[in-house]
Amino acid sequence: MRNTAPFVRRRMSMTPLIDVIFLLLLFFMLSSTFSRFSEIELSSAATGGNADAAPPERLFVQLGPTRVVLNGQPLSLEELFDQVQAGQVLVSLDPGTTAQRLVDLLVPLRGREGLTVRVLE
Repeated sequence: MRNTAPFVRRRMSMTPLIDVIFLLLLFFMLSSTFSRFSEIELSSAATGGNADAAPPERLFVQLGPTRVVLNGQPLSLEELFDQVQAGQVLVSLDPGTTAQRLVDLLVPLRGREGLTVRVLE
């Protein structure tokens, strides 16, 4: 004869469901945080070029954590944006300069007609 014990249903554990909810919450929090940032295009210096073309005006910017120097003269970022209109801007980074500080410089300069920005290594 078979054992005819009644089927006993075990209680369902809520732990896997809670884990999935927290993982989804974490995923959506991270994706919404990163969607606020934009891309910036960085170009490296290249050799060669057209020898007959007139060289563009070159501006040298030294960017540090607390300082901005344009061709040897200290400025604020706002003054720099007013003075830089066209030409080639070479950016040198001081040690300790954060990526956010570089983005604060590059984003307002992006898209200006006749202006190229190069970040030096």
